[in-house]
Amino acid sequence: MKPIRTAVIGTGSISDFHLKSYARHPDAELVAVCDLNAERARKKADQFGAAKSYSDYKELLADPDIDAVSVCTWNNTHAEISIAALRAGKHVLVEKPLCTTVEEALRIQEAVEETGKQLMIGYVRRYDPNARLLKEFVDKGEFGDLYYAKASSIRRHGNPGGWFADRSRSGGGPLIDIGVHMIDLCWYMMGRPKAVTVSGNTYRKLGNRANIRNLSHYKAADWDPKVNTVEDLASAMIRFENGASLQVDVSFALHAQKDEASIKLYGDKGGFEIDPEIVIVTEKHDTILNVTPQTDHRGFHFEAAFQSEIDHFVECVREGRKPISPVEDGVEMMKILNAVYESAERREEIRL
Repeated sequence: MKPIRTAVIGTGSISDFHLKSYARHPDAELVAVCDLNAERARKKADQFGAAKSYSDYKELLADPDIDAVSVCTWNNTHAEISIAALRAGKHVLVEKPLCTTVEEALRIQEAVEETGKQLMIGYVRRYDPNARLLKEFVDKGEFGDLYYAKASSIRRHGNPGGWFADRSRSGGGPLIDIGVHMIDLCWYMMGRPKAVTVSGNTYRKLGNRANIRNLSHYKAADWDPKVNTVEDLASAMIRFENGASLQVDVSFALHAQKDEASIKLYGDKGGFEIDPEIVIVTEKHDTILNVTPQTDHRGFHFEAAFQSEIDHFVECVREGRKPISPVEDGVEMMKILNAVYESAERREEIRL
């Protein structure tokens, strides 16, 4: 069989995981790389063995030698590029979040339905080997009814700046950047119940903390200490129509002792933790057991998760199968994320 001919649009830091994973896949051929910066696109193409490079995504989409694309650009361009790619006859893997508004999400969904092409969202946490293992346990009823989840990702000094801190390009701060992973993974594990109410808070108290010395952190390539229009912290309580609920908080900046992340889900037959390390809690013979599954990595492993994600995308394109992170899930996630921001702005609970 011919390989799936792929291209990556956008060469920011996340794109390397896509490029590496395509380059390693036996049934994929990396054909092209695109970036507004033509020199950077050429360098990435040379680094990962792609024959072509572009500085205009429209020219790339007109290339008949490309079957599928990864969209790794600013959030505010996801909808425009994804829709154009679908209508150009390409299959699409778009980085999270799907887009920045519910209206954009619905337009993307319409384009998927019109074209019949695959669109998969890069909810990479779903594809981590530990998450896939736990999902099998969930689907086999090991934990019973998952009725409550708590997720937290706290960075004390972790505002990447650049486009991440420019709401016009990112759509928001830690909620849409990190929170989307936390919320999506819990929601996915809980069986994707319909959200009915959202109560959220956002805070802009600390800014990007550019004054901090002696403690380094990741900075975007276009870091500018004068630009920061996103929240420092977001928290939310989400209630679902089946009675389950999810509590989440995420930050770029907070007066916390250290960075911390945790994802915990609780059911009537057992519970489990995904972050910081995989643990299963259950009962046997009237005794509570904390069980540690023996896996290659106790916590989230970037390389393995992205390779699993790309493998799944290539498989779905080749076999015409619906991905486990389809456009419909992106629409629902945008409804939840936008409701958190709306709730915070209006200072009241939002009913979906």
